[in-house]
Amino acid sequence: MSDNTEEEQPLNLDIPDHLSYSEEHAWVDESVSPAIVGITEYAANQMGELVFVDLPEPGTRVEAGDEIVELESSKAVQPLVSPVSGTVRYVNHEASDDPSVITGDPYGEGWLLKIELDDDEPDLLDAAEYAKIIR
Repeated sequence: MSDNTEEEQPLNLDIPDHLSYSEEHAWVDESVSPAIVGITEYAANQMGELVFVDLPEPGTRVEAGDEIVELESSKAVQPLVSPVSGTVRYVNHEASDDPSVITGDPYGEGWLLKIELDDDEPDLLDAAEYAKIIR
């Protein structure tokens, strides 16, 4: 869903402007309902080749700051910390069946969860703010 025109970003990573970001390297697309959550290209690159993804069940209630997804790579096991509070409505079974889709297209086919957000505004970063923390 990105046009890959962001070549001037640090480390030449794609950081789509229409998304919001957490300091824990998750992205949120709040322009749709339920909101879509995934990991950033930076996080995918840091993890290396993903070999296992443990997703929560739809209907699971999550709070911002909860560890909601376990990502396992050849390098490490890393939890995804939820950037938002709400209820998981959908999970990306394709990503759990073939974790390489996450590293191959983290902002598109590699999404992880769709969460029906609570009414409170999540405390997230815009693309420029996120770019500063990964320099």
